[in-house]
Amino acid sequence: MAKRERVMRMSVEQPLWRALAGFRVLTMLYAIGLFCTAYGEFPRPWIAIGYYVVLAGWTLATLPRVASEAACTKRFLAVDLTIAVTGILLTIAADAHERIVDGGPTLPSIWTAGSVLAFAIKGGWRWAALASTAVAVANLIERGAPARDTVHNVILVWVASIAIGYVVEVARASERTLARALEIEAATRERERLARDIHDSVLQVLAMVKRRGAALGGEAAELGRLAGEQEVALRTLVSGGLVPVSRVSEDTAQGAVVRAVEEPEDADGPVDLRGLLLPYAGARIHVAEPGAPVTLPANAARELAAAVGAALDNVERHAGEHAHAWILIEDEPGEVIVTVRDDGPGIPEGRLAQAEGEGRMGVALSIRGRLRDLGGSAELISTPGQGTEVELKVPKSEPMARGKR
Repeated sequence: MAKRERVMRMSVEQPLWRALAGFRVLTMLYAIGLFCTAYGEFPRPWIAIGYYVVLAGWTLATLPRVASEAACTKRFLAVDLTIAVTGILLTIAADAHERIVDGGPTLPSIWTAGSVLAFAIKGGWRWAALASTAVAVANLIERGAPARDTVHNVILVWVASIAIGYVVEVARASERTLARALEIEAATRERERLARDIHDSVLQVLAMVKRRGAALGGEAAELGRLAGEQEVALRTLVSGGLVPVSRVSEDTAQGAVVRAVEEPEDADGPVDLRGLLLPYAGARIHVAEPGAPVTLPANAARELAAAVGAALDNVERHAGEHAHAWILIEDEPGEVIVTVRDDGPGIPEGRLAQAEGEGRMGVALSIRGRLRDLGGSAELISTPGQGTEVELKVPKSEPMARGKR
């Protein structure tokens, strides 16, 4: 049984949540121990005792809340910060004024930093800045004046929390990038495995049907031709993974191959032109494309692909059923150039003007008209007996004066 790869996700911030849980417990014990050593110096110790009962109960009860980002909700953070700020302000009522002026610790002491760090890990540096500001205001009110040591402590908490928040944001972005890279790697390996299986079975069967059909002739030859087209399309799909699902049918009345190409889901964003043109590849149509994506605005990509389809339809109609066509995609700095060339008999001189005079506007409207609306151009070069070449040029940014068709 074939093994399937699975992308295992690991959270780079999970150790931070575990460290924060331990930090909150240790700083809670430190604040209580600090109070016990200076119990006799508090004129109203019962206020401090009541606060520490609440602080200890809250810290221990909410340990699951700081276990992960999902559990650490906004409501919890708001209550947690309120308890920290309340403890700072209660220091005024519980402790002696002389100790406060001399720089004595607040009731929550460094436990406050844990509350600010929770904001930083949860929401990044902006949330950290907000929580640090609230703590800074409470410290200045408790002290009564911006003393040197108070300002020093406030700035230290500010800088540390914002720095940690920024590091968390960078870590999250890196984790998303790594996860995406692992998913792409796993998908690539799976595609390679499928390509090997398809090559060993389906492609070989299609190639055999093509050869046998050509040898037998008649209706079998038509079946062999269709099998050859499907072989080329499938080979392109498994080798590049760029071709969306396409359906090929034969229009017996016109003798033209009709392909229905799936539109990209994001109809407004940039589109890789290769994904729209590669479905045209077949036994007699060859596509040469760059190795990197050729992106265009969605409307421009669809119109250019339709113009290429119109050019290929002309090849099918006028160059003969045995003619071959080549599509060349070029990605230039300011524009995209697509060239469609065939090895048919070419167009006699004056034939295009005659066709327009007879009301046949295929080249004028289906090709030149589409390119003109995109701010591009279409140039047709044909020499009798040497085939026809259509060069389509489209700028990479749509002109401002023209809307979508």
